[in-house]
Amino acid sequence: MVARLVIAITSQDIGARITTRRRVPGGFRDAVGVLVSWPDGLLKVRKRDGTVVEIPEETLVAAKVVPAAPPRPGRM
Repeated sequence: MVARLVIAITSQDIGARITTRRRVPGGFRDAVGVLVSWPDGLLKVRKRDGTVVEIPEETLVAAKVVPAAPPRPGRM
């Protein structure tokens, strides 16, 4: 079985939680977080720890909107 890589996000998804996979030297890298902006082909994704990852649009190989993260145990 072969996985299908699809980019299923647009700039209309700003504010949504997304998962991304992008090409980097030597392989791929994933990022999950809230899409905070997408100016001029540069996605900015805020991860759970508050850091912002900048992803050039041309490096994306897959991306989609995902549900909100479940609460962590002991943090309710």
